[in-house]
Amino acid sequence: MEGHTLTPLPYHPHILPQPRPSSMPIPCDAKPVLHHSGLKTTLYGVHHQASTPEWPIQQYRGIKYASIPARFRQSLLLTTLPPKTDASCYGPICPQLRKKCFEEELFGLGHADVPQQILEQNELECLNLNITCPSGLTAQSRLPVMLWVHGGGDRGYGSSWIYDAGSIVRKSMVIQKPVMVVTFNFRIGLFGFAASQLIREDNKAAGDSGVGNYGLRDQRTAMEWIHRFIQEFGGDPENVTLFGESSGASDILCHLLSAANERRPLFHRAIIQSAIIDHNIPDVGTAGWHLSRVMATLDISTVDELRAVSAEKLAKNSFGSTLRAVDDGHFFLPDWRTHFLPHDASNPHTRPHSAPTHQPLIIGDTDSASLVWSLPASLWTPQAVVRRLNAICQSVGKASQLLTSYDICLSTPDEDIADRVLELIGDTRVAWPTECVASRAQLHRAGGGVWRYVFDQAAPARVGHKADLAYLFDNVPHPFVTPPPSGSAFDFCDSFDLDDDDEEHDLKFDSDGEDEWMEPPVDEWAYKRVRDAMQERWIAFAHGEAPWSAEKVFVFGPEGETGERSRHIFESRRRKAVWTEALEPLGMHLVQKIGMELSRGPPIKGGQAKH
Repeated sequence: MEGHTLTPLPYHPHILPQPRPSSMPIPCDAKPVLHHSGLKTTLYGVHHQASTPEWPIQQYRGIKYASIPARFRQSLLLTTLPPKTDASCYGPICPQLRKKCFEEELFGLGHADVPQQILEQNELECLNLNITCPSGLTAQSRLPVMLWVHGGGDRGYGSSWIYDAGSIVRKSMVIQKPVMVVTFNFRIGLFGFAASQLIREDNKAAGDSGVGNYGLRDQRTAMEWIHRFIQEFGGDPENVTLFGESSGASDILCHLLSAANERRPLFHRAIIQSAIIDHNIPDVGTAGWHLSRVMATLDISTVDELRAVSAEKLAKNSFGSTLRAVDDGHFFLPDWRTHFLPHDASNPHTRPHSAPTHQPLIIGDTDSASLVWSLPASLWTPQAVVRRLNAICQSVGKASQLLTSYDICLSTPDEDIADRVLELIGDTRVAWPTECVASRAQLHRAGGGVWRYVFDQAAPARVGHKADLAYLFDNVPHPFVTPPPSGSAFDFCDSFDLDDDDEEHDLKFDSDGEDEWMEPPVDEWAYKRVRDAMQERWIAFAHGEAPWSAEKVFVFGPEGETGERSRHIFESRRRKAVWTEALEPLGMHLVQKIGMELSRGPPIKGGQAKH
């Protein structure tokens, strides 16, 4: 396991095939074939579309890494595959609502602008992974492995075109720091995170420890699979970097603070991008209360009846639920919550009694992370916000400081309240908790092994929360080449709890003026500059190098700006003074409660929502 600082790994020329002369084209009719003795199979992959004669890339898709014995049971590692494995197609994904393509909604792209993926949904067959790597590797190549944990909450899958790793792998080859990227599917929604006392007793009878966290356990099983089987693909099982965004980044934090990671680490560093951090993870009783509402809707009362519900019906009735991780007394370290708190040397309750494994990490957030909650924010009125914050804070002084800091009052103009609520949501759910985690990690690592960044580059699309994905994976159609079509719309119902009947709340960005679908202010030079900076630093980190000086903050944007900056950058890039004055006095528990309630929108009843 690595220490507090990273030591650059030596480069071995034999691990990367030499560029082919342009006169030697790739034999496209011959699919990549891998005889894997450990898995007792021969895998038939595909040449990646990003391959060039100089830099050939291949993919192995839909490789099953675990089995699921039953709904709400822990997954089991697969150690063998059939003698012949077709790895040319993506595998099934976890059941979820069959709505418009998530990426089309997210980036405001038209149906014709994105690859159309129609993937099978299969609850018990969804645990599969995809490997993208340079061609010609052997077991002696031992490339660094980058394992992507996708976000999306109760929607999304690792096989999405948005996460295709061809651009990252190609960049790694060009800069002579080759990597292998693995994306994978795991259980989400109720399938991955349902928990209650009834399910705990059922799991215990089956020999499973703990309850819930099935999606997190699936991720851990995928790490185990990589540890045991990735070397014959050309990867290094002793050099694995987790990277993820949004709820996927939150999952990585869960692994960093897990008991299993303390006992036996299966990854060696982590990259946390705009994590939606939840200090208020429920215990089994609280999670069971949420699940009971779903069961009441379905008119069932036992685990057997819950298992008998079709996957499609369960996905529909659990959509928008707040279930994610659960503190079941098994998964997390005993005092894991203290690692989310701001450091206070005078308060012994903020001092962890145990230190988690010190994997080095990169951590940061985007400047407009809260835009994913634009719809519920737009439903608040100034009067409703003031009433709600006073009720949560239960202190006139603290509530007044909070309201003043975010310029919210009873007379706030209706046209301004949404933006101010979004600022508060972003700070309480993403920005301030990210800073707390980063500072706590720096404390544990004696000031080293933590690299902080801020991503302020405008998105080559309409949504800022996912802006970094467009640059990192380089798969989103460029707006300076293909602008979004007039009349496109976003549907943010997955961001908070709305029924399917609430389709009239779909967020649309059309207007009657000449500014309809204004192209984001991102030119080709700025796009490529930020893309290259991000990819190169993530790749260097996977190789065990320091991506930049740990004493500095790296900035991505705005307007194509990249580079190391003083840590005072937070004074101008983030509301650090406001966090100290208005958020810290409330404590992490209340702060995150405020963020959660505002991001759900006001109650529809009682006249608090806009009409």
